[in-house]
Amino acid sequence: MHLFILAAAALLGLSAAQHNPHTKHGRTAMVHLFEWRWADIAAECERFLAPSGYAGVQISPPHENIVINSPWRPWWERYQPTSYNLCSRSGNEHELRDMISRCNNVGVNIYVDAVVNHMCGASGGEGSHSVCGSWFSANRKEFPTIPFTHWDFNDHKCRTGSGNIENYGDADQVRDCRLVGLLDLAMEKDYVRGKVADYLNKLIDMGVAGFRVDACKHMWPGDLSAVYGRMHNLNTTWFSGGSRPFVFQEVIDLGGEPITSREYFHLGRVTEFKYGAKLGTIFRKWNGEKLSYTKSWGEGWGFMPEGNALVFVDNHDNQRGHGAGGASIVTFWDPKLHKMAVAYMLAHPYGVARVMSSFRWDRHFVNGKDQNDWMGPPSHGNGVTKPVPINSDQTCGDGWVCEHRWRQIKNMAVFRNVVNGQPHANWWDNQSNQVAFGRGNRGFIVFNNDDWNLDVTLNTGMPGGAYCDVISGQKDGGGCTGKLIQVGGDGRAHFKISNRDEDTFVAIHAESKL
Repeated sequence: MHLFILAAAALLGLSAAQHNPHTKHGRTAMVHLFEWRWADIAAECERFLAPSGYAGVQISPPHENIVINSPWRPWWERYQPTSYNLCSRSGNEHELRDMISRCNNVGVNIYVDAVVNHMCGASGGEGSHSVCGSWFSANRKEFPTIPFTHWDFNDHKCRTGSGNIENYGDADQVRDCRLVGLLDLAMEKDYVRGKVADYLNKLIDMGVAGFRVDACKHMWPGDLSAVYGRMHNLNTTWFSGGSRPFVFQEVIDLGGEPITSREYFHLGRVTEFKYGAKLGTIFRKWNGEKLSYTKSWGEGWGFMPEGNALVFVDNHDNQRGHGAGGASIVTFWDPKLHKMAVAYMLAHPYGVARVMSSFRWDRHFVNGKDQNDWMGPPSHGNGVTKPVPINSDQTCGDGWVCEHRWRQIKNMAVFRNVVNGQPHANWWDNQSNQVAFGRGNRGFIVFNNDDWNLDVTLNTGMPGGAYCDVISGQKDGGGCTGKLIQVGGDGRAHFKISNRDEDTFVAIHAESKL
């Protein structure tokens, strides 16, 4: 009995540890550098992410995947593995190792997007049309470089006529049948668990800090627990001894389905899809939603417990209308709203926050649906991903959007670091779409999302003095490049924000004080 209790406690300890992102140097927010090359991420860690206070990077899946010529290669081919070789259009294993080391050396963690629920689509054919030439047969379910054979897939368990998920109201189907035709791995098999764990452990040993685990709703929590239990501790070159990999699991749960995010809390954090869907609705002022209603933002809105949540305004799926949230999701296509929504997320204490960094594609709408949402990253004619060029004004070129470099978002990543651990405080609202709140005595932010001006004196909770607004500009030597906010000895300050300003929000923090 005592042994059982000890084992249960040890398992609980492991899973609690898997909620910790192991960020360094007081940094808090990660950025998803979607489809970036490893060489560009390494350079970005050194030249921008570390100096700007970003904590880590979520990278695209590093395993070998199927090549789909359509005529341009879609972004989603990265989610169709053909082997666990660390070779992709982002780079080879040598470049991946170099990137992980260089980012770790400047205190920026690497989190890998791990695709382990499935291999490529059943219609993927056979041959060497893998990105690095490995042979496979989707027809015969043979992936010899791992190796997986037809014995390692779930077809015998799936009870639908098509072999695909046909009814999301049936939890067995969702976990035992094919997600949009992708060959579903039999994770209950010890052999399959071992091969998946080997893949994750190779990355852990190389120095990654954890994983975004794709499609977790389509895997049984018990199977995931068995795989996670086999993961190594983090590499002690960069992490303290006994540190467990950070796990954040993709579970799309907007309510109304039998599978809930709650089933995965004990294993690690979970992606809170309600967050971006609701925040987008609020900033768009749809369905009568008002910013003033967010006084109870977080668990008060029916979101998961704070310690289990990974939050984001948009992700690579739902910015294209896939996944969850629909048209309410605010993206770089709506830059003014996007900056405000991301700033709200970074100012608010709820959850571990992730900033999206995107690429543009040629949108083409037919009946309200974007026909080009499949388009892959900026590429040369031969399908090779283009490098990310940095312009003289610090923005990116060649189709790379780089929202994480936008002054307003970068400065709010710093704000989040400065106020970390401080309580949500000094709330004010106008009962409409003008709100303000502080974080203890370390920071204060004011939003005007109404169609009229804001002109108000508020209690900031901050020590008296002159502060630079980090949205319209920032502190530069002894002055401000944007607005200056004077806080009195009583902590009160006057804010004026025109609804026609380029940015209709203002933020100050302890380190923006002159």
